[in-house]
Amino acid sequence: MGMGYLILAGAIMLFSWLVSSRLKSKFEQYSKLHLQNGMSGAEIAEKMLADNGIRDVRVISTPGRLTDHYNPMDKTVNLSEAVYNQRNAAAAAVAAHECGHAVQHAVGYEWLTMRSKLVPFVNVASSYMQWILLGGILLLNTFPGLLLFGIILFAATTLFSVITLPVEYDASHRALAWLENKRMLTQQEQAGAKDALKWAARTYVVAALGSIATLLYYVSIYMGGSRRE
Repeated sequence: MGMGYLILAGAIMLFSWLVSSRLKSKFEQYSKLHLQNGMSGAEIAEKMLADNGIRDVRVISTPGRLTDHYNPMDKTVNLSEAVYNQRNAAAAAVAAHECGHAVQHAVGYEWLTMRSKLVPFVNVASSYMQWILLGGILLLNTFPGLLLFGIILFAATTLFSVITLPVEYDASHRALAWLENKRMLTQQEQAGAKDALKWAARTYVVAALGSIATLLYYVSIYMGGSRRE
């Protein structure tokens, strides 16, 4: 499976690069589509939270680019400086999407709850997983259990990637539905926001596929070593 995996990994890397490039170009395009309502990303976020009856979540600016996220631990919608301040379709899409996660949290969306429970374990697993997998491959003939342990850790991170898919798609669905129902955007702006979030979601699909392919690769190494015993 070695050569087959290399071909698959190469294809996924190429697809990932294409999706990332397309995503970047889409956000650059829709960053030039200024909102007729004149609202900033921060104002969009605050209104969406208020319209959903969420009063205990703060909208704050965070340094960097593409650093936007919702933190369920301290209940903050963190918007990158550009999204927080700018008044365009891309900023509106990202701001509403992150508030979609806040809405998920407020209503107890099961996939978000499941992902949140995995976060502490995945954080620990990610810190040691690669070293354990490397050691497991080197010691496969003498200590196969080490590789198996590494595979279990990697499987947890793969599960996290898979669970992330419905979480992200649902947040985008909530964002776009709110933007449309409240008539926050013009028809052209709404189409731009939808297109931007579509490409953003595809980055998570690529990540999940890459993680699944890599997991299968490590499993094949372990199974091959077991058959030689």
